[in-house]
Amino acid sequence: MGMSAAAQFHVLAVDDSLIDRMLIERLLKTSSFHVTTVDSAIKALQYLGMVEDKLKSYETPEIHQDEEVNVNLIITDYCMPEMTGHDLLRKIKESNSLKDIPVVIMSSENVPSRINRCLEDGAEEFFLKPVQQSDVNKLKPHLLKSRSKEEEETQPINNNKRKTRIKCTI
Repeated sequence: MGMSAAAQFHVLAVDDSLIDRMLIERLLKTSSFHVTTVDSAIKALQYLGMVEDKLKSYETPEIHQDEEVNVNLIITDYCMPEMTGHDLLRKIKESNSLKDIPVVIMSSENVPSRINRCLEDGAEEFFLKPVQQSDVNKLKPHLLKSRSKEEEETQPINNNKRKTRIKCTI
């Protein structure tokens, strides 16, 4: 995969620490990713067009629907005020429109039960901070998998084809 192909990937980075946000943004941009950063899980949900529970009956604004399609991966800190990265992961995986976006969790704490819970709930990876360039390199297969799912969904479906089952007897 060349740099021009990688540049088309859009990563949403979520971390309440300015230093950590700047570090992950620099690492991702070094790998030619388009990066959007936010400082909380709630702002990430707003950016993705998800609304708070009390407003769930309202339609998602049109502007956000285009943005959510363009996010290919979310990388989030685990420990943040108001809503953890694990809570964000669960909301993403519960959403019909966002569930296929790969989510990666990062944490400075190596807590095996936390890591296992995040992976069991759908996280693609769990990185220990400080995130390294070798960690960022592990994102590309997840991005490619997400891209192929998008392409499958946009392929026209040919309903004129019939499946024929042939029964063979010996």
